[in-house]
Amino acid sequence: MASTDATAKDTGDLAGLEAGLDALDTVQTSRTPLRRTLVGKVLPPVTAVALVLLVWQVLVWAKVAPDYKLPSPTAVWEEVRTAWLQGTLLDYIWTSVSRGLLGFLLALAIGTPLGLLVARVKFVRAAIGPILSGLQSLPSVAWVPPAVLWLGLNNSMMYAVILLGAVPSIANGLVSGIDQVPPLFLRAGRTLGATGLQGTRHILMPAALPGYLAGLKQGWAFSWRSLMAAEIIASSPDLGVGLGQLLENGRNNASMSQVFLAISLILLVGIAIDLLIFSPLERRVLRSRGLLTKG
Repeated sequence: MASTDATAKDTGDLAGLEAGLDALDTVQTSRTPLRRTLVGKVLPPVTAVALVLLVWQVLVWAKVAPDYKLPSPTAVWEEVRTAWLQGTLLDYIWTSVSRGLLGFLLALAIGTPLGLLVARVKFVRAAIGPILSGLQSLPSVAWVPPAVLWLGLNNSMMYAVILLGAVPSIANGLVSGIDQVPPLFLRAGRTLGATGLQGTRHILMPAALPGYLAGLKQGWAFSWRSLMAAEIIASSPDLGVGLGQLLENGRNNASMSQVFLAISLILLVGIAIDLLIFSPLERRVLRSRGLLTKG
């Protein structure tokens, strides 16, 4: 009788374990209700922006600073309206975004193989690894003066500054991701015949993807900051007016409303790129590894 009960208990435990594993393997395909999306994802940032605007307006009403130092939200909105009516608002944004994205893609094409080389070849890692870490900690603005002297006031100078700022972050992110890959994965891949490029493509890169993605996010942040530094310092009619140059023009014209407009647009582009590109990629990677089941 006791043996029968033990067998039944073991069977029940096994069934429960199988049910749990099935639940982990099940992908949540049901669509999130609209109301839940609005409350969980839209309402919090909208509330935060509204609070910032409210505090800003209260400070203006309290006269904590003169108008030429702290413009009102309506004054900044008037700058937005004027730039829109003049047809220059989208030009400001596109000039910087197109440069930033192209520079980031170039950094991606250079930083990825460089990261693989540093991670897999001990001599290269010992020689270049410390240099990459040092370059990553070097402020991007330091590259603008030599880039101007080497390449002149043109787009090549902009892309050079972006590459010098972003490539080390992308390479170091990939190196960090590869260092966290369990050696058992690599041995299993070699046993199955996945060596060389096949092992890199099918075993190494997918396993290192979370760290690599973190490096890509940081690489984009460095690309964007490097570009803004280059646009602020280096100005030329041939370069057009990007967001960094708009910020510098506001300083030269002593127009704080224009300065606040440029800062707002720079912040808006950074948030938009993260929400539209990197956040969906991050959720997809986490969900594929069973680390994210909702949202």
